[in-house]
Amino acid sequence: MYPKGFPQKLIRAFEKRIGRKTLGNRPASGTKIIEELGLEHIRTGYPIIYTSADSVFQIAAHEEIIPVDELYRLCKEARRLLRDEDGVARVIARPFTGKPGNFQRTARRHDFSMPPPEDTLLDSLIRTGKKTCGVGKIYDIFAGKGISETVSIEDNMDGVDRTLEKMAKDSCSLIFTNLVDFDMIYGHRRNVAAYAQALQEFDGRVPEILQNLKPEDILFITADHGCDPTLQAHTDHTREYIPLLVSGKSVRGGVDLGIRESFADIGQTAAEYLKIPRLKYGQSFLGLILNKPGMME
Repeated sequence: MYPKGFPQKLIRAFEKRIGRKTLGNRPASGTKIIEELGLEHIRTGYPIIYTSADSVFQIAAHEEIIPVDELYRLCKEARRLLRDEDGVARVIARPFTGKPGNFQRTARRHDFSMPPPEDTLLDSLIRTGKKTCGVGKIYDIFAGKGISETVSIEDNMDGVDRTLEKMAKDSCSLIFTNLVDFDMIYGHRRNVAAYAQALQEFDGRVPEILQNLKPEDILFITADHGCDPTLQAHTDHTREYIPLLVSGKSVRGGVDLGIRESFADIGQTAAEYLKIPRLKYGQSFLGLILNKPGMME
């Protein structure tokens, strides 16, 4: 992570690769930095570089100044550069449109992730002949590793729609969906009212998901980190404990899973249920939740 921005040596190397100078190079809120530097970016054509409390190298550009395909190329150059001791987890393309005072980030964000350093649950599933389906940002997060099939989404509700489509086809052993609006649009922006509305919208779709679960399906609802919209001190992740809800026709109701030791427990539980080799990390809680353990072949 780079709380003071990226070293000048690294920035100069990046500028040499892309053939143009850059702006910014500091930790910042994405919406604020494009408001601050957007006009200069339009005037010069220089991309805006910023980071956050996460391990990210973000490149923002107006779509009329640096077309999205060119922005992706810049990100790919950054990804090639950012390795070894400078191996940030993700290089993120942040395209935006609009005029000064009314810039808006678009849905064509794209993450160029560092491939997972070891095999994941997804790799193990593919190795045993099972199909994995990513909905939303999942393909980007895992740099495509372990993903058999992927579909992009426009927003949370589109993500639910695409998930239901995958469930209906019954061809995926694992459907992995990321509803990014909670984090990207409402959490980081500290928009409490909109966050609450988004929760209500998703809550309204949960019965639909549950009704479409097949007898052998298990649903996990969780998150990868906290993003408390009420915290005004900063706009970064707040990292409170994540929720974990489990449901399905074979799942015993009313079980208190307690505070787990690791997020990896979810992957280990899925591995045991799908009858693939035990993963390196995590403790399965399958025995706590199943009415009829071992029903899936």
